[in-house]
Amino acid sequence: MRDSAEFDVSGTLLHWYDRHAREMPWRVGPADRAAGVTPDPYRIWLSEVMLQQTTVAAVRDYFMRFTTRWPTVEALAAAPDDQVMGEWAGLGYYARARNLLKCARVVAEDYGGQFPNTYDELLKLPGVGPYTAAAISAIAFDRPETVLDGNVERVMARLYDIHDPLPGSKPLLMDKAAALTPNLRPGDYAQAVMDLGATICTPKSPACGICPLRDPCAARVNGTQAELPRKTPKKPKPTRYGHVYIAQSSDGAFLLERRPDKGLLGGMLGWPGSDWSEAPVESPPFATDWQLLSGEVRHTFTHFHLILRIWTANLPTDQSPDDLIIIDKHAFRPSDLPTVMRKAYDLWRVT
Repeated sequence: MRDSAEFDVSGTLLHWYDRHAREMPWRVGPADRAAGVTPDPYRIWLSEVMLQQTTVAAVRDYFMRFTTRWPTVEALAAAPDDQVMGEWAGLGYYARARNLLKCARVVAEDYGGQFPNTYDELLKLPGVGPYTAAAISAIAFDRPETVLDGNVERVMARLYDIHDPLPGSKPLLMDKAAALTPNLRPGDYAQAVMDLGATICTPKSPACGICPLRDPCAARVNGTQAELPRKTPKKPKPTRYGHVYIAQSSDGAFLLERRPDKGLLGGMLGWPGSDWSEAPVESPPFATDWQLLSGEVRHTFTHFHLILRIWTANLPTDQSPDDLIIIDKHAFRPSDLPTVMRKAYDLWRVT
């Protein structure tokens, strides 16, 4: 084994990236970058926000729809909240979508539509944390910031055979990654190490035989690569329950509510319902003969599983409960609902 301190990790990885870089709709490839094409910070920022806790495959179509509909940060900043939240539906983690709009409006109003190009300034933007600030700074502006996502953590843990479990080992992995970040082509390098983790140094069955870093990889030499990175066991997710109420009038209008800005699905339209808890109390939005549908909706959030029971009733044309919204059938789009609410609609529609 050649020690990683003596092995030109960044140079080797950049050489590999020049030949094997993945093509992505938001990426400027290494050949174009070498020819002087610079990335669009808006597209880099948008892709990084979408990719948080989501796969590249899941994001591609969303990214294309967003950039077709809102090709600039100014266009996104001017978009109605409901339209953006509707396009986001299905990506989950809706706080990201709310922060997306806040950030776009700050960039448009306070920065003249130009993203700041330093890590510290990027950190001041709504919804931009250390990882996203580093990624935008490196990829969009070619600054030597260290990008540490799950792929990079895995590469570093194996390269140095680090057995301390995540998330406690993050500082050590960051130190190792920072030591390898080059001043030359840091944006390409950041994408190269992420590509390596996504395509070769994969969570299961890493392709060590074709890895450009196989020689200095301590875990490969010690035969521990399949075990790394270690992770502290997660606690089992609890299960919560709830009731939702779907009411439609004779002319096809639906009764919905706008959820509070803070909390799960904040600011989004959904069906009126109860709290989500171990023993939720039935709380219909108005008094009538509600019918319980057969079946139930199951959905998993980051911290808990949710099981919903669906109640249905006819909505009188003169019924307009306080704080609720009646949406005409021609204006109602199931795709604008968050995924869990769309699941409830789908069950109601087929029952």
